[in-house]
Amino acid sequence: MLTAGHQGRGICSKLQPERINTPDMIYATLQDCVNDLEKNGHLVRIREEVDPNLEMAAIHLRVHENEGPAILFENVKGSTYRAVSNLFGTLQRSRYIFRHTLDDIQKLVKLRNNPMEALKKPWKHTGLVGTAWSALPRKTGFPANQFDTIHIQDLPLIRHWPKDGGAFVTLPQVYTEDPDQPGIMHANLGMYRIQLNGNEYTLNEEIGLHYQLHRGIGVHQTRANRRGEPLKVSIFVGGPPAHSVAAVMPLPEGLGEAAFAGALSGRRFRYTRHDGHVISTDADFIITGEVHPLENKPEGPFGDHLGYYSLQHPFPLMRVHRVYARKNAIWPFTVVGRPPQEDTSFGKLIHEITGDAIPNEIPGLKEVHAVDASGVHPLLLAIGSERYTPYNPAAQPSELLTIANHILGTGQLSLAKFLWITGGEDAPHAHDVEAFFRYMLERLQPARDIHFHTHTTIDTLDYSGTSLNQGSKVVFAAYGPPVRSLDTTLPEVLGALNARWVMPGVAAVKGLSFTNYTSAEQEMEQLNQLLSPHIDALKNVPLMILADDPDEVSAKLNNFLWITFTRCNPSHDIYGVQSFVEYKHWGCHGPVIIDARIKPHHAPVLEKDPEVEKRIDRFFVQGAPLAGWG
Repeated sequence: MLTAGHQGRGICSKLQPERINTPDMIYATLQDCVNDLEKNGHLVRIREEVDPNLEMAAIHLRVHENEGPAILFENVKGSTYRAVSNLFGTLQRSRYIFRHTLDDIQKLVKLRNNPMEALKKPWKHTGLVGTAWSALPRKTGFPANQFDTIHIQDLPLIRHWPKDGGAFVTLPQVYTEDPDQPGIMHANLGMYRIQLNGNEYTLNEEIGLHYQLHRGIGVHQTRANRRGEPLKVSIFVGGPPAHSVAAVMPLPEGLGEAAFAGALSGRRFRYTRHDGHVISTDADFIITGEVHPLENKPEGPFGDHLGYYSLQHPFPLMRVHRVYARKNAIWPFTVVGRPPQEDTSFGKLIHEITGDAIPNEIPGLKEVHAVDASGVHPLLLAIGSERYTPYNPAAQPSELLTIANHILGTGQLSLAKFLWITGGEDAPHAHDVEAFFRYMLERLQPARDIHFHTHTTIDTLDYSGTSLNQGSKVVFAAYGPPVRSLDTTLPEVLGALNARWVMPGVAAVKGLSFTNYTSAEQEMEQLNQLLSPHIDALKNVPLMILADDPDEVSAKLNNFLWITFTRCNPSHDIYGVQSFVEYKHWGCHGPVIIDARIKPHHAPVLEKDPEVEKRIDRFFVQGAPLAGWG
């Protein structure tokens, strides 16, 4: 097995020596990347002072909306350090950053069954010799002359949204080791948000560490708690861009993030142990500390990637030990919010790297798509197989349900609330969202094809459920020949309700403002009584959305996806015309109705501050550095 720190000992002599760093080839630092992007027209500098309280984030959001360049903020108010954002703002730019290593990384990930074996014997896999060498973490000494010891208050304290509880790190690499199996090859390098100030935190001494369900750091903390020991944590910010990507990658079993970071950057991940903590010696900033058993403080609110605030909740408290900054360091950050945002491009890059890795892990699965416009976790679209047709003369979902259970038991896919799955050789790609919905709705039989999972886990950031992390899931599984042609004109009864078309077969209807679920049940029964006599006229409208603003839902596809699937807890908010329960199976004979109204327990929607928007206009006028990008 590859052993960190051996610097090649035991590796076959066929491995090439470390690649020589040149500006147009391998980035040894974040500064190298910034220089290369600027030289080739992918980055703009802002020399005027910018306030990290809302202004920097607002500038980033506006530039990203217009598919603009990366931004280097050279004069951050209250800090001596520069900051950069929108590095990964487009897939084109991400491809450019990793242009020299992307092909080899795709080959490595395709060897998903045993990527470490490929790294140990790279000569058996064409083109992976250099990648194998780069993937071997390199232990070094601590270059004290390259770093300053600073305080949290010295960092660019960037507050992103008006109701945020403080400043957050949004591109951290959080390093922890397994207390039972210490060492970098069993370590976890993940991207979990870090609150730097605000709330009840003692400035410079305490910060907040937020991580969700199914994360590697949670396993490490659980084991440390069991041993009665504090968990040592190191937070790296900056360094080669590959290190940030590695922290969010869903890697094959046995391939560690540090190894992947080296392989993607084309340069070995350099680290050391200093003052009791692991240090990435290529990072721009390092925060070290400890998380003690059962020590929590309120973290949040924070404007998050579903397009809402995640609210204040107790999360692990990290006691700060030391903070280091590389001389002339750059602070990278991003802004999350209603998709699409920069993390959308992250997702596209990850999909490009991993390809069909997940489908190959699940027998019978051909494709799965986590829909970004819905906030990723709320909605999955999948295409599977029905290979047992001799025993399935009715052409009903059979193997698809087995595949669906496998999907909902796999890693972060298990956080999904809605899974729509179909089969058939003529099914459109799941990434063609509107065509996929049409295909499914032509085949959906609501009396048979809807399957609920209640009292289960959902995304920590999703406030549609019954409490934090708690909610429900639903599988829509449709298979066989079409059972209807979808209407493209409103039936008379829906016209009388002033409904709006969302797409063929899907109509949005206005509801009263939601007060509570007792009232909602009564309203749905009234709607059921109104629509039941017209069930034949509604047979080609299998899905209805009850909304606060049907015009908004129907304005564009992304509005339908975001509003419908972020504002619904399936067990509580799915109804149907002429619904029934038969031996604990729920179904309906008429259209399915999804109640996508805002509920009192939902988190607030993210909204920009008009005054801040006016203030940043100065950066986008003619002659300003961002003219043409806003």
